[in-house]
Amino acid sequence: MTDYSRVSLRDVTLRDGLQLTGKVLDVDVRVDLVRTLLTAGIPELEIGSMARPDLVPPMAGSLDIVAALTPEELEHCWVWVATPRHVAKAAAAGVRNFQYCLSVSDAHNRANIGRTAEDSVAAMPEAIAIAKEVGGRIQLTLATSFTCPFDGPVDPDRVRGIVADPRTAGADDVVLADTLGQAYPSEVRELFSTIEAKDRRLVFHGHDTWGMGVANSLAAADGGAEVVDGALGGLGGCPFAPGASGNTASEDLLFATRPDYLTPDVLADLVKAGEKLLTRVDEQSRSRTAQGARSKADAFAWVIGEQ
Repeated sequence: MTDYSRVSLRDVTLRDGLQLTGKVLDVDVRVDLVRTLLTAGIPELEIGSMARPDLVPPMAGSLDIVAALTPEELEHCWVWVATPRHVAKAAAAGVRNFQYCLSVSDAHNRANIGRTAEDSVAAMPEAIAIAKEVGGRIQLTLATSFTCPFDGPVDPDRVRGIVADPRTAGADDVVLADTLGQAYPSEVRELFSTIEAKDRRLVFHGHDTWGMGVANSLAAADGGAEVVDGALGGLGGCPFAPGASGNTASEDLLFATRPDYLTPDVLADLVKAGEKLLTRVDEQSRSRTAQGARSKADAFAWVIGEQ
């Protein structure tokens, strides 16, 4: 039986969470949130993207966030990249953890990155080399690992093939993303359990479009995932994936997995941080845990009431 408390959360609020909001938060606001999340005990964060700000405006200033953080803080932080040039530019700014993203589906990779999946795979050895030159870590992040908004269901063998491709072998982690939130638990468990990771960490990035975010994350853990992604309040989605809604809520994932650092006070701080952020970006919380924490069941230690 899986010990879910050993499943690590990476909070992706500051990248995948914010990218659909249409609002550019001040750098100091985002830096404060980084420090709030790290102080709470969350071990890894996604803090920004090298995507062009004219295409994804909320990601403007990502390297300014990097510049404001200490090297010790940056050890916990990941930045989204899609090309070797992205990696080089981010590395020069001090980034050491790189999420190299491509889509399993060619149609989505063209919409998201402007090239075929094969082109992205072919460029990965150069991206890996640049990351390793600065002592960094790099992930193979596979968007649309389950379904594509343009082509429909994705063949699991295509996912397994990219993971097994020698050109991606230098990645430290493999991230499988349910970009549209259309996957279901047995499907997720099956795919993860058949991935040949070869000493690389397996990570699940799930969305909650069909209400399966937490269930799919636990199923991924059953299949071997060590890390799951979430965003405060279930914020987020992909601007190049019609039908994609918010991420799985970080609050819900923490309440389900109960890592050692999670206490009622820590959860209360995260619920409040999520509420403050969602107010800033005019979004509603999708977190059932955050809603429960505001209930009137005062005999339950995790309830924070109206304070």
